[in-house]
Amino acid sequence: QTVPEELQNGGGFGYVVAFRPLGTVSWMQTVVASPDTARYVFRNESLPPFSPYEVKVGVYNNKGEGSFSPVTVVYSAEEEPTRAPTTVLARSLSASDVEVSWAPPWENQHKGRIQGYEVRCWQHDEKEENAKRIRTVGNQTSTKVSNLRGNALYHLAVRAYNTAGTGPSSAAVNVTTKKPRTAPLDSSEDNGQLCPFCLLFSPPWPQVLYRWSRQSSTSVIETNKTSVELSLPFDEDYIIEIKPFSDGGDGSSSEQIRIPKISNAYARGSGSSTSSACTLSALSTIMISLTARSSL
Repeated sequence: QTVPEELQNGGGFGYVVAFRPLGTVSWMQTVVASPDTARYVFRNESLPPFSPYEVKVGVYNNKGEGSFSPVTVVYSAEEEPTRAPTTVLARSLSASDVEVSWAPPWENQHKGRIQGYEVRCWQHDEKEENAKRIRTVGNQTSTKVSNLRGNALYHLAVRAYNTAGTGPSSAAVNVTTKKPRTAPLDSSEDNGQLCPFCLLFSPPWPQVLYRWSRQSSTSVIETNKTSVELSLPFDEDYIIEIKPFSDGGDGSSSEQIRIPKISNAYARGSGSSTSSACTLSALSTIMISLTARSSL
């Protein structure tokens, strides 16, 4: 910072800039004669990139020299990273998110610092120059890429950057996002009949959840068929829900289907209807029919 005129204490005011490579003894000095000048450039073509120098700045006027500032360390300009990150890995977290991780490049750090990393992500049928770009800061070696399409193939590559620019790119790695969550289920009772129940759903295949109406615990059946048969004690009310599931997560449940208790006379395979006691061995067979509809 320049010295205000009221503090220069005389004419012929200027600055003395002293500097030396870090770790050496002798100072190099130069005079900056203008009191309004706030910078000095030392040019040396043989100076290695990102070389540390000790620097101090003093003042003078016609009466003599003043004191120097405290010594500080500055660096010559750095070069962009010259090597690519290694061990790049990517994994799908959901239908819209993937995680990518990497290891820092093996690089001689005297040419510059790595200030962060740039991750590029582009879909298989897109051009790489149109890739989504995400920048990390500091030593972070993983990040999440979001807002992607479900069940789609993506390519990802990583490169380091600093104030001089970005370095070379790593080899691209591939990852396929998970399938999107499935569409909600609709359920309806078939013409008012007790069973079967006909449910419409979008693939993939559903889970059938059922419980006694008086209990909170739920039983689950997973199936890849379009119907499932449940054998249940017939003297209890039941609540049944159906929902689709896939790698991308569970879809929304159908409306609850309430099945009232069924008398012995209508229970299939339950034994004599004149049985004096109802036991758990007396079962009602409920057929749940599922009809698939294709996703748009």
